[in-house]
Amino acid sequence: MESKHVTMKLLSVLLLMLLDLASSDVNQDRAECANQLVALSPCLPYVGGQAKTPTMDCCSGLKQVLDKSMKCLCVLVKDKDDPSLGLKINATLAATLPTTCHAPVNITSCISLLHLAPNSQDAKVFEGYQKLTEGLGNATTPRPGTSGNE
Repeated sequence: MESKHVTMKLLSVLLLMLLDLASSDVNQDRAECANQLVALSPCLPYVGGQAKTPTMDCCSGLKQVLDKSMKCLCVLVKDKDDPSLGLKINATLAATLPTTCHAPVNITSCISLLHLAPNSQDAKVFEGYQKLTEGLGNATTPRPGTSGNE
């Protein structure tokens, strides 16, 4: 029942993102990614901190998003504190999700994908996440679970 509630909440947020089309790059990025981010709804318990490991559905959804547009993961990580999302996202868990799901990416590519100034605070945040994921790559990461609550 809770997963239906979370999915409905995510769909509502994505609908709001689609309706909030303005001329800014941020809103264009959100609109571009709204449909793809639905594939990440199984990841909400993990990136929200309620599950110890991501589910297999989460990891397969992540791989779909990464195959279509890395930018969409970047948007989600960058907008983690945006109150209009209506979601609590642990950005560290979201940024390290590709490594945890054995689909590693260079998270610093978000700097150019989102057209961030190289010395901006947002760019520094992505650089910090990259250092964190590099550290995870050297450690044993947990295998995705079937329920996410293992």
